[in-house]
Amino acid sequence: MKKKHSDKTMDMNQTIIITGAAGFIGSCMVQYLNQEGFCNLILVDDFSISEKNTNWQSKKYSETVERSVFFDWLRQYDKKIACIIHLGARTDTTEFDYAVHQRLNVEYSQSMWQHCVINQIPLIYASSAATYGAGEMGYNDDHDIVEKLKPLNPYGVSKNEFDKWALQQKSTPPFWTGLKFFNVYGPNETHKGRMASVIWHSFNQINSTGLVKLFKSHRNDFKDGQQLRDFVYVKDVLKVIYWMITNMIGGYWNKSNNGLYNLGAGKARSFHDLVTATFKGLDKQPHMEFIDMPEDIRDTYQYFTEAKMHKLYAAGYNTPFYSLEDGIDDYVRNYLLKGTIY
Repeated sequence: MKKKHSDKTMDMNQTIIITGAAGFIGSCMVQYLNQEGFCNLILVDDFSISEKNTNWQSKKYSETVERSVFFDWLRQYDKKIACIIHLGARTDTTEFDYAVHQRLNVEYSQSMWQHCVINQIPLIYASSAATYGAGEMGYNDDHDIVEKLKPLNPYGVSKNEFDKWALQQKSTPPFWTGLKFFNVYGPNETHKGRMASVIWHSFNQINSTGLVKLFKSHRNDFKDGQQLRDFVYVKDVLKVIYWMITNMIGGYWNKSNNGLYNLGAGKARSFHDLVTATFKGLDKQPHMEFIDMPEDIRDTYQYFTEAKMHKLYAAGYNTPFYSLEDGIDDYVRNYLLKGTIY
């Protein structure tokens, strides 16, 4: 019988590269790896954005590399790389210049893939639930629907274009997964501003005005505040990625499990529930008002998302996910209230 990676046979000195390492999920991933004993990390990002500095500067790592010169750096790097976690992307869903998404989300990822193929490096990359569009095809991470998906914005299009490209490749990294993140929330997202989670915005609104303003529904089949999303706590995202990394590095990952995976909580919840939980984390009674949705996102707004998670579980993942209430309580009490990062 094979030993499992939990037998502590893992070499903690192996080099792991994380792109998007100054961002929300990327910086949390660096911290999680540090906590598990991995400190030989290469952090890749656009480090000129000062608002992100607190996310990563206190972490343990070997080197930082600017995103713009990363591939030049990579060609010169002569040490073995255990795994690349590619979380860097242009994630602004209100960026409508597709050329930006094509360059950063498609072409950059293609170069990453090709390097991993040539050098036989395991690759985990960030896809998105935005690929599912309005959900006409459901939220199933089966490969046979990827070509049929109709994302609602350029960001979603770019993520789906890379997914399609990856599935068409005959040459692949030895092990690889593309993770379709649903609505991820948690610490280290302050720099995202408008694109930060509704929990982050709710916390700040409660502190400044005592109430939370939510978007009205512009569809007859959804009441105000009852729009449904699959909200997943970032700590669950980190656990899934770490489980994949250690299985890939340890040689326990089955190549038949390569491919696309949903990464949500698997349960759609309303914005009303989310805001109620945020108030509870502050030990306050809920107080909400409803406002018109901005016209620039009205036509591309998702009213329902819910990840089908059976594929991840079938691959062997069995750690329970945070409930919405428990995740928000941890985020509010241990990070937002204390003004701390992860």
